[in-house]
Amino acid sequence: MSEAIIPEPRLLDLATRALAAGGMRLNEAGQVARILVLADLFGVRTHGISRVPQYLNRVKVGGIDAQADVSILRLAAGVATVDGRNGIGPLVGMRALEAAMDGARAAGIGAAFARGSNHFGPIMPYALLAAQQGFASIIASNATTTIAPWGGKDTRVGNNPIGIGVPNPGGDPVILDMALSVAARAKIRALAERGEPLPEGWAADAEGRPTTDARAALAGFLLPVGGHKGYGLAVMVDMLAGLLSGASYLTHVQAWDKNPGAAQDLGHVFILIDTSKLGSADWLRERMADFAAILHDTPAADPGAPVMLPGEREMASYARSQREGVRVAAADLQKLEELAGTAKTS
Repeated sequence: MSEAIIPEPRLLDLATRALAAGGMRLNEAGQVARILVLADLFGVRTHGISRVPQYLNRVKVGGIDAQADVSILRLAAGVATVDGRNGIGPLVGMRALEAAMDGARAAGIGAAFARGSNHFGPIMPYALLAAQQGFASIIASNATTTIAPWGGKDTRVGNNPIGIGVPNPGGDPVILDMALSVAARAKIRALAERGEPLPEGWAADAEGRPTTDARAALAGFLLPVGGHKGYGLAVMVDMLAGLLSGASYLTHVQAWDKNPGAAQDLGHVFILIDTSKLGSADWLRERMADFAAILHDTPAADPGAPVMLPGEREMASYARSQREGVRVAAADLQKLEELAGTAKTS
């Protein structure tokens, strides 16, 4: 796969233009582009600018409202609900992040429960934006059903992502961003397109048998990380993000790839903690440095692969991308330029 390297500001501008050309208001297109471009800076290409055509294709067939007026209802000083009104997911996510930050500023801890949303990208960009303002975060979303309940052979549970972030006044925040399957469906789809086999333990076929055939896996279901424990976490994420938010949950969630013209009605939950209420920046800086040192100083089983903190690899990619430019698939960049109306003609 050929790659292109593009400066972050240029990529952000292209993504903003493409989303605006697809029907979004310019300022809101910029917020969505920010989340997707951050994903590419982190090296998470499956959730970066490659999603722009997917989102806009769903806009064209009526599955997403590019002009949705996302609304926020504050229920208490630290609690709000967000009605995405079937808007583009990262816009709903940004509104929920803002609502949770407002709640945390007022009450020390803020929570926002979003409904009426769609795929909102990866969690790490939201956690980074929160950490940059001093907030620790717990963020999660439900998703299309791709996991069978433990012991079952029919998909009833989503591969629901969850993230936890802690700010670090002395350096990079520590951010965990994970879905609850062994591997993402997007990775299996990519292997199927290339005709390559899956590693063992990633998925099962339609009869519940473990498989390394990517196409059989797409017709079957993903396997949860940690077996029954991952299944349990996926269920509880859906209860927080889907059930409590008033969004759809479990099999009520629409699959965008099977029914792109239908509203997904995904739910998200954002819980933020204002760490300044717990102690000073110096206090947190000292504790974070000590915490990281204990882990980094662990003797490595493989000297070439030192112990790392969650998200450390992605933060290194983020810094490198800011310095050297963002690496994206050339085909994704070309499509973005076409959508933005800036593609060169031969």
